[in-house]
Amino acid sequence: MPVAKSLHKGRVPVHIFTDDIDHTALQQLLNIANLPIVHPHVAAMPDVHAGIGATVGSVIPTRSAIIPAAVGVDIGCGMNAVRTTLTASQLPDNLAKLRSALEASIPVGFEQHEWNKVRGSAHARVGRPLNDRLDRIVARHKGIMKMQHKFAQTWICQLGTLGGGNHFIEICIDEEQRVWIMLHSGSRGIGNVIGRYFISAAKKDMQRHQIHLPDKDLSYFSEGSELFDDYVEAVDWAQDYALVNRSEMMRRALDVLAQQVTSFKLDGEAINCHHNYVSQETHANEKLFITRKGAISARAGEMGIIPGSMGARSYIVRGKGNPESFCSCSHGAGRRMSRSEAKRKFNRFDLAEQTAGIECRKDGGVVDEIPAAYKDIDQVMAHQHDLVEVVHTLRQVVCVKG
Repeated sequence: MPVAKSLHKGRVPVHIFTDDIDHTALQQLLNIANLPIVHPHVAAMPDVHAGIGATVGSVIPTRSAIIPAAVGVDIGCGMNAVRTTLTASQLPDNLAKLRSALEASIPVGFEQHEWNKVRGSAHARVGRPLNDRLDRIVARHKGIMKMQHKFAQTWICQLGTLGGGNHFIEICIDEEQRVWIMLHSGSRGIGNVIGRYFISAAKKDMQRHQIHLPDKDLSYFSEGSELFDDYVEAVDWAQDYALVNRSEMMRRALDVLAQQVTSFKLDGEAINCHHNYVSQETHANEKLFITRKGAISARAGEMGIIPGSMGARSYIVRGKGNPESFCSCSHGAGRRMSRSEAKRKFNRFDLAEQTAGIECRKDGGVVDEIPAAYKDIDQVMAHQHDLVEVVHTLRQVVCVKG
């Protein structure tokens, strides 16, 4: 299974599954490839683009160490999708009403559930198994609590909420005119706090040990240290929280859809996958920590989700288990331009034109998410035919953004 390009300018090679990559992202990949903990190579996905320290759309294998900034601050961010027995013709004529109902049930942007409504409810019980684990983490790292306003309540109130940026909830139609619900979110405010806290701790730890790095955002924890063990526990918690958050949003979205249409059932596997996370895996008979920063697992036969932008197709895929990518593929289209550049270049009229026929926000507040700010999803898919096969092609008819 060939790769598009292989660079040998670092301590280990960088295998790149695209020819659409800018200089900044290339330099970041080389910085990662020069770290002594990285082995045996770095893999860059077709949606690769520059991030903070570590490149978005990269798969970073490390021996006995983890880079917190490579995992990032939206720990466990990922996708959830379910196929229903509904067909497109059974959707309500008024899709604006359906979008409003979704936004009323699932808080978006900076909104969250009200504490007095979720306390003691089924909603809170969903998060209860996470509570004791979080208490143990915070007992050792009280700085986390100081960074989170109204700590004890906020993470529960944000369970089942969307957030902003590129997070979304969509009603989609596949090639057989079947209706899907697909959503994208992560570990919300608490994941951000945990991420920032341990990124800062890693930088201080590197300074204390006087370890020189090509970029301070590539600071890492070494296995066997107390900080390493504590970070692994915290990141596992945030990844589990992200899964529960998406499941709770999906439950609410399905309830909304059930109120708007005739009865239906779920049809097929519900996919719930991370694309910002770290896990311990075995590759080429060696145990490694695999950080997928903007990439999903694509083991042979494994189902995954690769979304396009607000106005483009999305794909349900099946992994091919390509060892060159550490059994991974892209997590989406990938940004072509920064949010600030998109706001300078486009306006709400451009957004309305590029999302014609889709029930979604078309105001200036989401211009930074305009489809033209992203790479062409079909080109991205063409670059990863060795990584995944397409099972379903989806087009959105409703898109909710914060």
